[in-house]
Amino acid sequence: MQTDFIDLPPLLSARGTVRLPGSKSISNRVLLLSALANGTTEVRDLLHSDDTERMLDALQALGIKIEALGDHAYRVTGCAGNIPVKEANLFLGNAGTAFRPLTAALALAGGHYVLSGGTVEMPGGRMHERPIGDLVDALRQLGTNIRYQGNEGFPPLEISPAMLAGDMLQVRGDVSSQFLTGLLMALPLMGRTVSIEVVGDLISKPYIEITLAMMARFGVKVERQEWKRFVIFGGQRYQSPGVIFVEGDASSASYFLAAGAIGGGPVKVEGVGKDSVQGDVRFAEALRQMGAEITMGPNSMVANGPANGKLKAIDLDCNHIPDAAMTLAVAALFADGTTTLRNIASWRVKETDRIAAMAIELRKVGATVEEGADYIRITPPASRSLILNPQSGIDTYDDHRMAMCFSLAAFGGAGIRINDPGCVAKTFPEYFNMFKQVTKPVPVIAIDGPSASGKGTVAQRVAQALGFHYLDSGALYRLLALAATRRGMALDNEAALAELALQIDIRFEGADIWLDGAQVGDELRTEQSGAAASKVAALPAVRSALLDRQKAFRQAPGLVADGRDMASVVFPDAVTKIFLTASAEARADRRYKQLMEKGNSVNIVDLLQEIRLRDERDSQRSVAPLQQAPGAILLDTTSLNIEQAVSAVLAQYRIA
Repeated sequence: MQTDFIDLPPLLSARGTVRLPGSKSISNRVLLLSALANGTTEVRDLLHSDDTERMLDALQALGIKIEALGDHAYRVTGCAGNIPVKEANLFLGNAGTAFRPLTAALALAGGHYVLSGGTVEMPGGRMHERPIGDLVDALRQLGTNIRYQGNEGFPPLEISPAMLAGDMLQVRGDVSSQFLTGLLMALPLMGRTVSIEVVGDLISKPYIEITLAMMARFGVKVERQEWKRFVIFGGQRYQSPGVIFVEGDASSASYFLAAGAIGGGPVKVEGVGKDSVQGDVRFAEALRQMGAEITMGPNSMVANGPANGKLKAIDLDCNHIPDAAMTLAVAALFADGTTTLRNIASWRVKETDRIAAMAIELRKVGATVEEGADYIRITPPASRSLILNPQSGIDTYDDHRMAMCFSLAAFGGAGIRINDPGCVAKTFPEYFNMFKQVTKPVPVIAIDGPSASGKGTVAQRVAQALGFHYLDSGALYRLLALAATRRGMALDNEAALAELALQIDIRFEGADIWLDGAQVGDELRTEQSGAAASKVAALPAVRSALLDRQKAFRQAPGLVADGRDMASVVFPDAVTKIFLTASAEARADRRYKQLMEKGNSVNIVDLLQEIRLRDERDSQRSVAPLQQAPGAILLDTTSLNIEQAVSAVLAQYRIA
């Protein structure tokens, strides 16, 4: 069973400013070029991620001197094109931006190297499923000696010294732009003029533009003849620019810009703007086509939602924004009509088959999806509300972009569970923390307290005053106990009760409560019902089964939830937490008056004894014992009437 997950609450809006981490694509290009250059380069604003860690580790294993200067800065002493270590076994994880360029550079380095990938837990993994045959074929045209240690056309690779020859090679351009990038950065090491002919249509052209721009910063010019032929003239050597700054990651900007477009905004991203060398900044234009309001500065972008509040579906060729286009696929859930994203064949050879993975996960939230070899078509649910079984969640396939994209689904009216959220460490370890900083969840007022303290009445009045939804969590346990009793089920049969909790049909409509299609009323308010609820609530499996059902009540514009662990367990992020209590004598007196008004014959001494026993039982249970949650305001209502208690809660909410 999946246990590594993050639950994102339903989100109401997005607003704020984010400073982006450095671009993964630029970071690893700059590191490799700094290592190959003549002189020492100070790299500033480098991305800290799994991918860059793999490149740093590999370069150091190859004898490159790298000093950490702190605050995302490093000093790299270049080798002037002559890699010092001639024999090494390099583990590159799942970092394609390290594996492909290093393959090309080491094939020309005159040494013996083994390059492998995967994870510590799963050696090989997805990296050994990502094709590299087109790059190897191109390098072999120069006489390089590269052998596949496993499946033909895939890592791991063994590179041996070879006599290099030739000045012309061909490479396919329609699988991955990283193949051409690797060749372009490596070929200046040959010292003579070499031409690369691209076979087929070149995909992801903006990433090649990044490569050419970075090479130029290190003193090597490339002649580009349309997108079909590239000429690297001999006699050029990489020279350190001294200090180089890494731009913020434009692909990462897409998640925050989309949040602004979906959640109203404004959301501002700093570190990348209209002057960027990254093609993914054009994602902002795609959002503009969907109706978002976009403002771009030299080094920043701001996104607001459409003036009419609704995004529009688009039909877009995404060759220019292959990574950021994934964000459009999830944004399509919030657009009117069907969105089609085309020319995305490269998705199929990324960290996972992203077209297939995206289709599977979008269907989980109710979308209608059509996928093809190089396109995906998304129609949002007719209800406009996303539906997801929280026990399953969104699978991420060890793909950082799947995790980050689907965080946006939390704007769909319900929370979202993201499985394996740690995969974002590949490029953006702090993503979920930063996402939280610019998003506002649906507010919750959690009112906890002991039995007969007036929680229900106060919570109902507060919800009515604010126009919020209301959850009587105690009623859920009473309903479960009632359903079990009707079925002749023992109240200590934990497994059976937990299964029943997932199956029974429960509805709240105003003050009315429905169980299995029939309205239930006063029978839930008896002392016998309360005692039965207390028994089943003490069972861990039952509480776990009902937890997700309680969370589902959190819907816009807000929720008031009452119970005995609302603030501590169910909604620990509640904006206002109240622990509402009163003396046992005052609670017994209130319950006595309520029951007498309904014509019930009761004994106040017995009521007082029952309340004291229940307090003791609830405070000593092993799971979610009755207690004041951290951060909760203690509100003693012994001497307050209902109106005064309601006013006190509303006052706390307004200053929260």
